[in-house]
Amino acid sequence: MSVPGGVVTYCSAGEEEAGDPLILVHGGPGGSYDAFEPFLLLAGARPVICYDQLGSFRSPAAVDESLLSPERFAQELHAVRTALAPGRVHLFGHSFGAMVALAYIEQFGQDEIASLVLAGPLISSPRWEEDQRRLLAGMPPDTRAVIEMHESCDVYDSPAYQEAMMEYYRRHVCRMDPWPDCLNRMFERLAVPIYLAMWGPSEFTVRGSLRSVDMRHVLPTLRLPVLYTCGEFDEAPPISVRDFADMTDGAVVKVFAGASHMHFLEAEDEYLAMMEAFLAGTEEGR
Repeated sequence: MSVPGGVVTYCSAGEEEAGDPLILVHGGPGGSYDAFEPFLLLAGARPVICYDQLGSFRSPAAVDESLLSPERFAQELHAVRTALAPGRVHLFGHSFGAMVALAYIEQFGQDEIASLVLAGPLISSPRWEEDQRRLLAGMPPDTRAVIEMHESCDVYDSPAYQEAMMEYYRRHVCRMDPWPDCLNRMFERLAVPIYLAMWGPSEFTVRGSLRSVDMRHVLPTLRLPVLYTCGEFDEAPPISVRDFADMTDGAVVKVFAGASHMHFLEAEDEYLAMMEAFLAGTEEGR
């Protein structure tokens, strides 16, 4: 479908006559909806919609600075929602997708948003950067030394650095061994030019267009059911997620023990059961 700046590819499952649709907004930036595969199991109760953001794997586009802001991605989400789910809808944003969802609410308001789920949320780039540096400080000294040495020299493509970063990812992105196929596909299909332009080559220092983006000011304005989720070892750590929830009237926080950034994969059954209960509960309490 057409969106501001180009064309995106989407996936939709479920019957329109069921509950309010759920729109899933993936992270990255430059990720894809591959990791959302388990959420299609919710389609028995409601339509489930996901899409690859412009510039991502199924929605290729040239990297253009005018496309690389949360506001433009929010306009893209609005186009998807207008075409596929113009009535009441649940929004789910994972990682960078949480920032897009908040930018959407800031631009287009909260009317007809049945609920908002922010999973492992990137809400403030400065806070995220602080959190990653704190997590890096907790890595084994040898691993930390390799990462810090390469970062100080702006060298990110050496095998030693990549191996050290994989150790970081196995601790704070996904602790499953092996990683599920859907997550491997997402990483293999990462739109690296988008990621570099918006974030940069380092997980720990934001150099791209998101470097000063901070959506915390939106949180106190939310007047709808809000659920925050994260893993115990998440890149979005529980201490930060609870701080965000404290800024959101009536918000609920769920921390998944033993899990990390991809906690909805690591604790799939528990996560889907929680989602079903939360979404149904917001509709019953309408």
